[in-house]
Amino acid sequence: MISYDYTGKVVLVTGGTKGLGLGIARAFAAAGADVIVCARTPPAGAPDLGPGARFVQADVREPGDLERLFGGLDRLDVVVNNAGGAPYAMVAGTSSRLHARVIELNLTAPLLVAQRAHPLLAAAGGAVLMIGSTSGTRPSPGTSAYGAAKAGLHHLAACLAAEWAPDVRVNTVVVGLAKTENAAEHYNDRIDVINATIPAGRMAEPDDVGEVCLWLAASRYVTGAQVLVHGGGETPAWKWLASDEISR
Repeated sequence: MISYDYTGKVVLVTGGTKGLGLGIARAFAAAGADVIVCARTPPAGAPDLGPGARFVQADVREPGDLERLFGGLDRLDVVVNNAGGAPYAMVAGTSSRLHARVIELNLTAPLLVAQRAHPLLAAAGGAVLMIGSTSGTRPSPGTSAYGAAKAGLHHLAACLAAEWAPDVRVNTVVVGLAKTENAAEHYNDRIDVINATIPAGRMAEPDDVGEVCLWLAASRYVTGAQVLVHGGGETPAWKWLASDEISR
C-alpha cells in the first residue's frame, strides 16, 4: 500500500462518525492530518477517529451550523463530502417532504459545504472529494430521490472542477455496494449472495474508500474525475440466467 504524508494538513469529513466516513477519517488521521469530523449527532460511545481527529456537531443542511463549523477555521486543505443516505421509500405514496430532504442532504448540502469551504481551499491549493454512488449511475428503484441526487452530485463535482480550476481540485469517488455497520441489517443473510455478484468477490469496505481518497486528495493534477470503487461493478442478471449452472 502506498503511504501518504498529510502532516500539517487540515481535513474535514462530513458524516465521519461511522461507515465509510469513519474509514475515510481514520485514513487521513493515520497519514498525519488534523481531521475534523462532523455529524448531526455525537457518535455513540467513543469511536476511535484516529490520532489528531476531533468531532464537531453540525447538520450540514443548516446554514447556521455551517457558519459555526467553518467560523473557527483558518486553514483547510481537503473537504470530503461524505454525509448522505436515504431510507428505502418508493416514490408513489410517500411524503414529498421526505424526498426533498433526501435531495437536500445528498446534493444541496455538499454544494453549500464546498461553497463555504472554497476560500480556505483556494488559499491552500486544496481539494474537494464528493462521495458518490453507483445508485447515481443506474436505475435505483426504492431510492429514486437518492439516486437522482447522487447523479446530480457527480455532475456538480464536474462543474465545480471546471469553475474552480486551477486553485481547487474537485473529484468524485463513486462507491458501489459497501460493507458498513448497517450492511448485515440491510442485506439480512444475503451478504454472501451479494458478494458473489461483484467481480472482486466482495463489497467495498471503508478502508478501500479511504485509500482512494488519500490518493485523489494528494494528486496535484487530477480534477473533474469520477473514480469507480465498485469492485468491477454488479454482475447483470442475464449473466446468471445464461450460465449453465443457473440454467440447470
